[in-house]
Amino acid sequence: MLKILFVTFLSLLVSLNSLAVELQGEFSQGALIRGKAPEGSQVWLDGKALEVSEQGYFVFGFGRDAELKHELSWQAPDQPKQRQDVILKKREYDIQRIEGLPPKMVTPPEDVLARIRLDNQQVAKARALRDSRTDFMQTFIWPAEGPISGVYGSQRVLNGQPKRPHFGIDVAAPTGTPVYAPADGIVTLWVPDMYYSGGTMIIDHGHGVSSTFLHLHAGHVEVGETVKQGQLVAEIGATGRVTGAHLDWRMNWQNQRVDPAFLVPARNAD
Repeated sequence: MLKILFVTFLSLLVSLNSLAVELQGEFSQGALIRGKAPEGSQVWLDGKALEVSEQGYFVFGFGRDAELKHELSWQAPDQPKQRQDVILKKREYDIQRIEGLPPKMVTPPEDVLARIRLDNQQVAKARALRDSRTDFMQTFIWPAEGPISGVYGSQRVLNGQPKRPHFGIDVAAPTGTPVYAPADGIVTLWVPDMYYSGGTMIIDHGHGVSSTFLHLHAGHVEVGETVKQGQLVAEIGATGRVTGAHLDWRMNWQNQRVDPAFLVPARNAD
């Protein structure tokens, strides 16, 4: 008989006889869910196989506007396949409408479109890495000190034109403020001058989970370098299209943009 036991607000234990699949995370749009299955298990989300480590660790995530109902299924060695619905909480996001802006503030000029495409290609290549490391299972730490000046999911409508939602969390701090690795990982991208995001760094935490840091003033590590949690990797800046110095910290699971705030202790907004 399938039993479901809520261990804590952030943890769910699904048990079948003496076997168990453990899920940790906020069951909400924008969440990253980390799991542990019996060694040798297979795990699927909505029918798609997930990568499972030798120790049974796996991870999956949901984007800003993800559907609210999903199916998790798993099969331990020599056991029948099991399934369980995953129900997410719907989130409300801050929408800001601004009218009367000059057109150049809404749409980038033609002469920078090629540069923007190149930036996007470099980011996509870095995020396509599927390293088998399981650093994502660590308890994440904040990468920088400072008040929160922007949150995940918010969106601006400029001159009636909806812009892309904000997919990160902003930490306001002066240029030169240290940026630390929130978890172990490997650096897959460092570009000091992207058009929108300025100094941009990506650290891969394994199984398609990555941290992205935007608007950096300087980087202190190189592509291919393995970093440890708490290691100095960069400095906050005001590079790219910004109005002031801050760190924009974003996280992905594969192509799903997830909310970093779910993985760290709460911090007050500015």
